[in-house]
Amino acid sequence: MKKSLLTLGAVLTLTVISCKKSEGGNKSIIKTDSSTTVVTDNNGKVDSVTQSSSTVDVNGQKTEKTDFVYKATDGTLVKVIFKNDPKESTVAITSNKKTFTLIKTETKGDETIYKKDDMTVRVKGDSLHLEQGNNIIPLKRTKI
Repeated sequence: MKKSLLTLGAVLTLTVISCKKSEGGNKSIIKTDSSTTVVTDNNGKVDSVTQSSSTVDVNGQKTEKTDFVYKATDGTLVKVIFKNDPKESTVAITSNKKTFTLIKTETKGDETIYKKDDMTVRVKGDSLHLEQGNNIIPLKRTKI
């Protein structure tokens, strides 16, 4: 009986000691990078609009992808990704976990038009108008 109690006491003591939480945290987790990213436009100036851009060169053909955040008049934030590659140019609009991808059909001066089925997107400067049937949703590029 004494041996059982001593063994049980030793096991409980070892369990408490081994389960003690360290305040240093998990050493195997990679710490986040605290550096800041500065986005510049094509002229090398710092861009004040939240965006991310990448260019990939595959077999001498460049594909450019630029992400922006747009805001609707009701305050809803929408992620818009412009992709230009040698085959086609597209715009992907993501809102409420749904993504719509439209193909560039024409450029009129400073306005670019993307279409797919009954959906049309007109991009002019910092504004984007999403048209579907009789519904027109104006979006404005935002700074977050």
